[in-house]
Formats: sequence, C-alpha cells, structure tokens
Amino acid sequence: MSSVPERTEVDEEYRWDLGSLFVSDERWEQAYEDVEAELDDLRAYEGRVTEDAETLARFLDRYQEVMRDVENVATYARLRRDEDTRNDEAQAMATQARSLFSEAQSATSFLDPEIQQLDREDVEEMMETVPELREYDHYFDDVLRQKPHTRSSEVENLLAELGEVTGAPGEIYNMLSNADMEFPVVETPDGGEKRITLNNFTTLLKNPDREFRQRVYEAYFGEWETVHNAVGTAYRNSVKTNEKLADARNYDSARQASLDDPNIPVEVYDTLVDTVRDNLGTLHRHADLKREAIGADELRMWDLYVPMVEGDGPEVPYEDACEYVTEAVAPLGDAYQSRLAEGLDSRWVDVYETEGKQSGGYSSGTYDSQPYILLNYQDDVSSMYTLAHELGHSMHSELASETQPYVYASYTLFVAEIASTVNETLLTHHLLETVEDERLRRHVLNEYLERFRSVLFRQTMFAEFEHRVHERSESGEPLTPDRLDELFRDIKSDYYEPAVVDDHIAREWMRIPHFYRAFYVFQYATGISAAVALVEAIREEGEPAPERYREFLRSGSRDYPLDLLDEAGVDLTEATPIEQAIDVYESSLDEFEQLM
Repeated sequence: MSSVPERTEVDEEYRWDLGSLFVSDERWEQAYEDVEAELDDLRAYEGRVTEDAETLARFLDRYQEVMRDVENVATYARLRRDEDTRNDEAQAMATQARSLFSEAQSATSFLDPEIQQLDREDVEEMMETVPELREYDHYFDDVLRQKPHTRSSEVENLLAELGEVTGAPGEIYNMLSNADMEFPVVETPDGGEKRITLNNFTTLLKNPDREFRQRVYEAYFGEWETVHNAVGTAYRNSVKTNEKLADARNYDSARQASLDDPNIPVEVYDTLVDTVRDNLGTLHRHADLKREAIGADELRMWDLYVPMVEGDGPEVPYEDACEYVTEAVAPLGDAYQSRLAEGLDSRWVDVYETEGKQSGGYSSGTYDSQPYILLNYQDDVSSMYTLAHELGHSMHSELASETQPYVYASYTLFVAEIASTVNETLLTHHLLETVEDERLRRHVLNEYLERFRSVLFRQTMFAEFEHRVHERSESGEPLTPDRLDELFRDIKSDYYEPAVVDDHIAREWMRIPHFYRAFYVFQYATGISAAVALVEAIREEGEPAPERYREFLRSGSRDYPLDLLDEAGVDLTEATPIEQAIDVYESSLDEFEQLM
C-alpha cells in the first residue's frame, strides 16, 4: 500500500515544464542524433587547435555551441528519469545521455593538453592577434594552472571514455535506493498506517510520539541493513575510483584532486573541520536542550529531528511557502525578487512527491533553459526552507547565465551552496520579524537551529568521515562495511556526545548519496558560514552589500571561488566566517531559550 500519488494524479501546475529544453521525447531523440554528428566537427580540430590564434578562436566558439547542445540533451534525459525512476524508457534515455556526455569529453580530450603546450607569453600574443580571445583569459589561466595534472591526449581520451564506468558506483547506489528498496509500513499513533520513504523519513522523526519515532527509526535502518554489503561495495568502489583517478593525474590524494579543480587549498577543508571540532560544545548544548525539551533521561538517535517546541509543526502549504520566500528576498533588490516570483509562476518547480520520483531536492537546468527545481514538498516548515534553498541555486544560475558567456556561466560546487543558504537565512529573519503566529515563529527558530546543526555540524561530520575513509583506503586498509560502521560510529559519538549512539546510526553513512560526489559535503558547511557573513553584511550595511552579493552571483566562474568570495567580503581561508556562524548559532540558542 502507498499514500504517495502517481505523477499523473498531480495537477500540471505543480509539475515542471520541460518545454524550454525539448517539447517532447521525439524532439530530444532528434537532438541526440544531431549532437552525435556535431562531435565530428570538434574531432576535426585535433592536433591543430593552437596552430594560430584564429583557429583557436574558431574552435572555442564551436566547442561552446556543441557543449551547450550536449548539456541540453543530458539534462532533459536526467530530469525525465528523475520524474519516475521506475520508467525504463526514461532510464534508457539517461543512459544514452551519459554515454553521449562521455563521448563528448572523449572527443575533446585533446583540448587541454594542446593548450598546455603553450606558455603564458604565447597566450598573450594570441589574445593580441585576436582580441575576441580575451574573453577566455581566465579559462586559459585555469587550464595552464592544471598542466602538472593533465596527461597526454591519449591518456586524457582514455580517462574521458571511462567516465561512464567511473560513475557506475553512484548510479548503482541511486537505483538501489530510489527504485529497488521499499521501506516498511509502520503503525501511526492514531492506529493508521504509513509507509516510510526516503523523502518522509526525517519528517516522520519529527512526530511528537516518541514510540512512533522509534518504530520509524528502527524500521528504516532495518531496511538499510538488508543491503549493507551491497552499499558497502558500491561505496568502496567509489572511493577506489576517486583514488585511482587522482593517481592518474599525479595528485597526492583524492581530496587534493577534488579540491584542486576549483583551486581550493586543502587547508580550507582542514580549517573547517578543526574549527567545528573546537566548538562541538555548542552542538552539545543544542542536544542537551533538545533532551530537556522532550523530557527524556537520555537523547536517542530517533529524537534528533524532533522540534524543541510542543505540538505538531504548523502546516505550510506550498502557496504560502512561495509567498514567504518571495517576501524574504526583498533585501536582495526588486529585480532579484521579481525574477524569483516569475520563476515560481513559470513552472520552474516539480513540487510534490510521487511514486518512483527521485528523492530529495535539487536545482538543475542549462544555459539555454529555465531553471528546474525538483522537490518532494511535505507541507511543513522544513519543505519551505528546501524551496528557499533550491531557489537560491536557480537564481544564481539565472543571473550568471544572463551575464556571462557559456564558458563562465556555471559555477563551482564550492560557491554553489552559498546562494541557497543566503535565501534560507533571509527567510528566517523575515519570518521572525514579521510573523505574529507564535507557534510558527517558534518552529521557524527551531528550524533555523536545525539548519546549523544539520548543515554546519552534521555536514562537517560527514566531511571528516569522508576524508578519513579516503585516508584509510589510500594507506591500503580494506574498506569493509563493518569497518565503515566502526569509523562512522566513532566520529558520530564525538559530535553527539550527549546522545546514545546505537548500532543503527553507525550505518547512517549508507544513506548519504552525496558521498558519491567526492568531497562535496564540506561545501555545505563552508557555504552556510559564508552565507551567514554575507547576510549579516546585507542587514547591517544595506547597499552596497547587496550589490556586492548580486555581483558575486552574476560572476559565475569568471574568477576562482575564493577570489570571488573575497570581493564579496568573505575570506574562507580563515576560521573567522566559521566562528561567526557558530556565534550566530549560539545566539540563536540563547534566543530560543528566552522565547520558550
């Protein structure tokens, strides 16, 4: 049995409109065939890209055109698959698209090695000869910077062709967790039944009935335990893949390889973990407050998500959430606010959970399309925050695509989580300052505290686990599922010292899909740190702080992430923004105690 509707049962206005990509699967198929032919145009340049400035300029322009087409084809297929992961045809489209993307990377794998045969003086001379090439100045700098880690054209071609294979562990995990696993039905406090899903698990753990929370928790992790070896194998192979790819590119570690792509020193990662570890007392205080709020002798893992306020959380229908979020971003300017409102009216968002739909939430889209936001909206405060979060990503993409050429319109993962968290933080301030409903205000403040707990501390905990897993693998230690459990339990026990860490939670690593994007999770924690600093400046200074922030969004990847943030007023090479975020967390705990 299931209370989750089929996609066809949801009104069209709550489903995204993929028409800005392709109006039908048939048009997509034609575009797919056209792109395959276009790749031959790029292959024809191999061995002569840098023979003169004019040839280089022609190739880069054509390269952008073709890669835009590839991106459109790949994105449409992924979105169609995520509408219903049970759909064999959509799965086949996504598989084709991944193959096409790998083929495109292979077809152009000669590009970086050929550019790296030049030195900076050669590039300067070419830009003098063809001024249009100056648009690519930062791109050239980035390619030349990575010369020590770029292999010959033959090796680069092989690595590109292996892209589909190296992504297999994540794809296997995704299909296992979203399409094959079916979580149990549990009895609800009113005597009814409720099926647990990936999307509603944490929502169910907010229920005030403690026995019900325990049933949900044990049933959910009981299902994960049935695939313990399968997930352990998938993750071990993902880690090994990261390790081997790093070695192939002459990096000392997988972490260094991952962070070098956006030019982030590993010291930034270490500063985050060290600073958060030095301030675990604030997280422990939150845990103790939660234990007192629920009136328990000891805090258990099924208590971590329950609100520290009495009664069920208020319902927040999707339409109300849209209104709240739109009003909250007013400090970012009329143009930003209007564009966000227009997007909500233009079917950017696929709103509700349906059978087989990809779990979680994300923002996607291409240079040529509108943004697309996948939600699994649950009519609660947390879902409202997820909407604000994903709209931050979408607006970042909109402003960057509007301002930058294709080569700089995307942005690195390191800055990606900043715009999303700025929106969340503005939403909190707006609701606490304008909403008179005390029940909603208490739940909003509780949600804000939960965001600090789950984003700044929990994601740093995951980052520490991920780093230590890779260290063990790189030192030759076998990564068995039981050893992963043991490592995760040790770290979890440090972070949640006031709580009871049980055998179930030792396997929480199994349910984290972000681990299949190497060293991604730490950027949530640096993101919230930067976002808090930016919002504090916007609220305290007024203009020009919002304009500095908007310029940061418009810049896309025109410069390196740390440099873009520095221009916006945040230095993440230092512990200061992290400490400032923790201070805000501490102050919010003080405010919550006063409110209660």
